[in-house]
Amino acid sequence: MTETKPWPIEIRIKTAEKILEIDFQDGHSFSLPAELLRVESPSAEVQGHGKDQKKLISGRKHVGFLGTDPVGHYAIRIRFDDTHESGIYTWEYLRHLGEKQSEIWHNYINALAQAGLSRDP
Repeated sequence: MTETKPWPIEIRIKTAEKILEIDFQDGHSFSLPAELLRVESPSAEVQGHGKDQKKLISGRKHVGFLGTDPVGHYAIRIRFDDTHESGIYTWEYLRHLGEKQSEIWHNYINALAQAGLSRDP
């Protein structure tokens, strides 16, 4: 049995609200805050180059979008107003962030607190 990969039918950047909205072919839709996308960037700058090397990114509460660029037919590159633009967000990764958003956000807030860091710049 082959599993179908998530396929977006529409992606909207709401610049003023700092939200990326994504609608998938199967009817699932997600609103992803710029801050969450930035601190969970799939880039090596955030994720590191190996297991257990993920960096905790703080001070991104007010980060916004400059835009997106397509990467083939499988992903987008998001350009943030803090100059970060090296993450390539696959459809699968965006779907994962949408489905696990509450858990990811909770873990992020706890990690900041434990490290004595803040979402504020």
